[in-house]
Amino acid sequence: MQILGVDIGGSGIKGAIVDTVSGLLITERHRIPTPQPATPEAVAAVLAQLVIHFDWTGLVGCGFPSAIQHGVARTASNISPLFIGTDIDKLFSDATKCLCYCLNDADAAGMTEMHFGEGIDQSGVVLLITIGTGLGTVFFTEGKLLPNTELGHLYLKNGKKAEHYASDAVRSTEGLSWKRWGNRFNVYLTMMEKLFWPDLIILGGGASKKFEKYKEQITIDTPVKPAAFLNQAGIIGAALYAQSRQLDSTQSKA
Repeated sequence: MQILGVDIGGSGIKGAIVDTVSGLLITERHRIPTPQPATPEAVAAVLAQLVIHFDWTGLVGCGFPSAIQHGVARTASNISPLFIGTDIDKLFSDATKCLCYCLNDADAAGMTEMHFGEGIDQSGVVLLITIGTGLGTVFFTEGKLLPNTELGHLYLKNGKKAEHYASDAVRSTEGLSWKRWGNRFNVYLTMMEKLFWPDLIILGGGASKKFEKYKEQITIDTPVKPAAFLNQAGIIGAALYAQSRQLDSTQSKA
């Protein structure tokens, strides 16, 4: 199935047509700068431009920087707070004249990893952690997504919020070596293991590319692997999500 996958971020809105069977982009990725301010109407207008660029009339999946509950944005990260409470599935569908389904951007990346990356055929509980400005988390149980987890905001025993102690931004700002930062990140992983007992932890985000520099500092029993997908993960996962929502809708009407 071919679906237009879109990754909406604070600086850019990127999209491509995705083959959901292979997980490959069948067009070049196209990027349009995110409008400033990134209000609901302005972002919807850019999404409509993207649809026109691809001459697209089918399903659209959107990874979006927000917790999304039944198509409604509940938070707003690096976008206008006017999005909070907005039915973005409806807003984007109306603006593009295409059926649009939206999910949290980290969840979109996680879906890609589960379908085509390190999570393929993994049973039990899988936790994906995106390491960047903050610490994003994505949970799957027997392949099913638990949406909108925000476990980078948990407080550690030292009284610090996890993403204020062990994110990649903190490593860079404080000038930490990979070894010293790895010891900090291991504190967070230890907490995740004791709370959730995952069968696999997958690391995404920029720091995952440097896994060899800090893997010796990781002491937990749970297997830890760097993600197979990086820049294209949000686009592919958004397309997969739209496909699953369309399938659910079709089955409910049968």
